[in-house]
Amino acid sequence: MAFALFPFFRLVHAGYVMAREGVFGLAHLPDLPPAPRIAIRMARLLERRSVRDKAADLRLSDALNRLGPSYVKLGQFLATRADVVGKEAAEELSALQDRLPPFKHEEAVAAIEEQLERRLNQAYVEFGEAIAAASIAQVHPAVIETRDGERQKVAVKVLRPGVARRFKQDLDSFYMVARLAERFLPAARRLRPVAIVDTLARSVALEMDFRLEAAALSEMHENTRNDPGFRVPQVDWLRSSKGILTMEWIAGRKLSDVTGLAQDGQDLKSLGDNVIQSFLRHTLRDGFFHADMHQGNLFAEADGTLVAVDFGITGRLSVLERRFLAEILYGFIIRNYRRVAEVHFEAGYVPADQDVDVFAQAIRAIGEPIHGQDASEISMARLLTQLFEVTELFEMRTQPQLIMLQKTMVVVEGVARTLNPHLDMWRTADPVVREWIEQHLGPAGRLRDLGAGANAIGRLATDLPLFVDRIGRMSEELERMTHKGLRFDPETAEAIGKAEARHTRSGRVALWVIAVSAAAVAWTVVF
Repeated sequence: MAFALFPFFRLVHAGYVMAREGVFGLAHLPDLPPAPRIAIRMARLLERRSVRDKAADLRLSDALNRLGPSYVKLGQFLATRADVVGKEAAEELSALQDRLPPFKHEEAVAAIEEQLERRLNQAYVEFGEAIAAASIAQVHPAVIETRDGERQKVAVKVLRPGVARRFKQDLDSFYMVARLAERFLPAARRLRPVAIVDTLARSVALEMDFRLEAAALSEMHENTRNDPGFRVPQVDWLRSSKGILTMEWIAGRKLSDVTGLAQDGQDLKSLGDNVIQSFLRHTLRDGFFHADMHQGNLFAEADGTLVAVDFGITGRLSVLERRFLAEILYGFIIRNYRRVAEVHFEAGYVPADQDVDVFAQAIRAIGEPIHGQDASEISMARLLTQLFEVTELFEMRTQPQLIMLQKTMVVVEGVARTLNPHLDMWRTADPVVREWIEQHLGPAGRLRDLGAGANAIGRLATDLPLFVDRIGRMSEELERMTHKGLRFDPETAEAIGKAEARHTRSGRVALWVIAVSAAAVAWTVVF
């Protein structure tokens, strides 16, 4: 019980900070039931006067930044879940920037020396002040000396001190809210809030181990070594550990600086196409994608090459899930809404008792308005709202394995749109999706599937004698048990005896406690 109080008090503190920063003033009171309306009015009594003229996105970002790294990460995560927080709240949260004050330079140096087990000047020739600070870590420029005696500039990512403990504490609070929502709000169960927090917890745990990020960079480098116009930084494994990541310095310009990119002479339209096509290529071809592809994590080099950094969050799709994704996208592209609906049923995304034709009709209502229009004429918020209404209408449950993909698709489309406001996402996606469809669902793909099936049968035939031997031994054991009963080996019998003895001793102790208690009660009653 005491442990349950700590998350509760942390939630109270979070509510107080949000009230002070004017977050509750963003709620539309006429749309709320009476009880929440009264609670919000009371909370607004704590609101600071200076925040009343502040923009909505600034109120949210200031409040979440004050609450710390885990709330910043939660806000960014919920920005992609308009079905959970509502369309307007998602739009406001999408403006949240992952920018926090850097921790002290001395703390970074101490962390490096502890993690790498050597003095700073033994690892780096030069080590500068932090140039970027986010919720998980901050980045320092540095210079190393290679084995050839040359000096090379690198980026050093250092984990925030104490961030793992802080995340664990705040995740306990998030779980408390999610469990309460599932228990007392029937409408929230379809959204599976506990599964959402599970996804957030897993992604944060992976993000805080830089060895996994280094491995992700290495894997992405192997997958994309022949991809035109895309690459990732090289990792310096000798200067990397769980809390330290040293990698190649990227001299390009961030995609967030659109004006600077135009001044550099970059082809913004091609760059936007490259963002979408690279993401789809990684997702469909490799089943492994960068799941945090916002503008701050993407650079354009002088020759137009797209460079992705910060692989703390990645996503994976199985071969079957890639097939479903490709068929759904391709169905939208060629306007085959019946096939899109069928794929949803085949994947189990829609319950089998629903009507596939009616679902296809609902999908058509979503897909038709986007064809023949460019991005400047399409309201993605409206389309998302329609999609979420359809999912609720057909009792679709949240798919945890697709949350990361859904999040990244929204972010990637937004990045490409900032570079090319007239982007046609479906036309841009067409070549990559069509190529994957032809390779995997066309004649060549079917031949490859036949070959894979033949290999599987071959492996089964090779292992068949082993299976037969195991089945024979199992049959002998069952026959023996039928005639002689179930027998334990000496170790098992001894373990059962010890457990029974412990149980007996515990039972005697319990009986003595009950007896003494009864005697005490009787003494009190009689005397």
